[in-house]
Amino acid sequence: MDAEQMKKDLGPGAVFPMGGKNEAFAQYFIGQSYLNMLSTKQVVIGNVTFEPGCRNNWHVHHAKSGGGQILLVTAGKGWYQEWGKPAQALKPGDVVNIPANVKHWHGAAVDSWFAHLAVEVPAEEGSNEWLEAVSDEEYNKLA
Repeated sequence: MDAEQMKKDLGPGAVFPMGGKNEAFAQYFIGQSYLNMLSTKQVVIGNVTFEPGCRNNWHVHHAKSGGGQILLVTAGKGWYQEWGKPAQALKPGDVVNIPANVKHWHGAAVDSWFAHLAVEVPAEEGSNEWLEAVSDEEYNKLA
């Protein structure tokens, strides 16, 4: 890890500690991510940090009712994309509301660290389904 580049990319917006390597979910990421669980009661909130080029696989937050996820971008540059739609660039201060049952992915830009708070919206019969990786070909098309 290049600590100086990380500090430059994440800047003063990185108010929450990065946490350790995200080993529990490593199989669902291309590249290295880090996870610091901020809350596991009432509403689950994790601070997720991505090294440059790191992204998670396509996935769906299923729910009978409620559910989904909210991303609160805190630092760096990243991407969010829903299946069948163009990717959208993310920067600190952006908020992404991801409805339940929508296939999507998110992660860092190729040249920047990226951090967001991932807020799990309480759900009835909620579950996560991890799907295929975002290919290098798809990812490298992003500006």
